[in-house]
Amino acid sequence: MGRKNRRINKGRVSRIGSYAIASSIKDPTCISCTTFNILAPIYKRLNHEDPSCRESDVKGYWLERNQRILNWLLCERSSIICLQEFWVGNEELVSIYDKRLGDAGYINFKLARTNNRGDGLLTAVHKDYFRIINHRELLFNDFGDRVAQLLHVELVVPFTQDRNCNVRQELLIVNTHLLFPHNSSLCLERLRQVYKILQHVESYQKENKLDPLPILLCGDWNGSKRGHIYKFLRSQGFVSSYDTAHQYTDADAHKWVSHRNHRGNICGVDFIWLLNPNRYRKLLKTSWSEAVFGMFKYQLRRASLTEESAFAFLKVDSQGDYITYSGFCEALRQVCSIWYFFSLQYIILYIFQTTNFMHYPLHSYSSI
Repeated sequence: MGRKNRRINKGRVSRIGSYAIASSIKDPTCISCTTFNILAPIYKRLNHEDPSCRESDVKGYWLERNQRILNWLLCERSSIICLQEFWVGNEELVSIYDKRLGDAGYINFKLARTNNRGDGLLTAVHKDYFRIINHRELLFNDFGDRVAQLLHVELVVPFTQDRNCNVRQELLIVNTHLLFPHNSSLCLERLRQVYKILQHVESYQKENKLDPLPILLCGDWNGSKRGHIYKFLRSQGFVSSYDTAHQYTDADAHKWVSHRNHRGNICGVDFIWLLNPNRYRKLLKTSWSEAVFGMFKYQLRRASLTEESAFAFLKVDSQGDYITYSGFCEALRQVCSIWYFFSLQYIILYIFQTTNFMHYPLHSYSSI
């Protein structure tokens, strides 16, 4: 939940490939982006003592609040708008957004969460800045009925007037809302959702024989800078636009917040991630393997195992200098909760199979 408008001062403009990302729509050399979880009325409680009393039951409340949201969005006039918890199940509300955003020059794309959850995503791009090349929908079909949108757009007007300059004029935009980490066992599912998004983006570029393009990942990630998802995306070369704008480092997690969540906790979880296609990137599968094994390593540390004793623990009854899959699963079962064990076992089996490592050397684990 929360909103994230990127207000970037001159001298602190974030550059991605040949693009500059900033918030002033008046600057023709910049594009701007707003990501905002607008809290669907079906989830907004009016009375904390009575959880069944929701804003969706009182039209005057949700109508007035969403008109104010639209007023603010149209005042900001970002060239890209990504909304989460958009009440797609209410035709009147949908028509209001379509009308007001459409009249302001935006092209709108909506996607409902699966299993008729009632809310979903809305991504809008301003036609003065972008031409739509393609649009894809990604249904995770897993816990939480989460979804994502992918827009492939082209700049209407190039940023540079130098015709001899080979400027990238295309951009991939992703909007999503990840599962909330109600408990630690869901961290794996959330990480897998991000992996699915990056796989989808990678496949899209290969299928369409595209050169590497700048990528903009927007949304409510429901995870902070201290989490596995943040580290995973950083390992893939993504940078947080907010960090870039404010010259923050990965260690500055305490310096900003995006909202107070439904538990009353202050947190910073809404990100606009940027990928410069010219930057070095690890293979996606490599980052994925490191992230999953990193989570397993965390579980071993929680079990108070040192690196030396962890080797013996993982080796179980193996006679050689390697870890067998069966021995690995047994060690996994002992240090993880039952649900967490089956999730992690499934993912690590996938890694073993896709990398053809049914015997994983101990020295490889020590380098993770």
